Amino acid sequence: MQRGSDRLSVHKDDEMKHELQGLIRSGHPTRAEEWHDPEPAADDDPDVTQGPIPARGTTGEAETVRFEFARRLGRTSFPADREELLRVLEERHTPDGLIALAEELPADRTFHTVQEVVSALGLRPAS
Repeated sequence: MQRGSDRLSVHKDDEMKHELQGLIRSGHPTRAEEWHDPEPAADDDPDVTQGPIPARGTTGEAETVRFEFARRLGRTSFPADREELLRVLEERHTPDGLIALAEELPADRTFHTVQEVVSALGLRPAS
């Protein structure tokens, strides 16, 4: 049922869904022209643009670290051991603070989710 207040036609809506299909399935930009893609944040950008990695023991640390690991690793990185996670983080130009946290992970364990990674670091969600 059409309400009449749609800004786009049904055909334009379908066209836009088709254009985004590759991005949604792959998890990264699929355009041949790189100038279309947003520029990633630089290492020296303020924390506001990237999201901070808080100091050990601060409130909300577990949630922030989990978010940052999830953003950098994605779903396809798991299951993985510490060396595999470090390799993926290096490939994706992860900030040094997050790599330093990943280096603290136990080497003899396989991780299946980002939550397992955060728990292995001894971080607990704020309550």
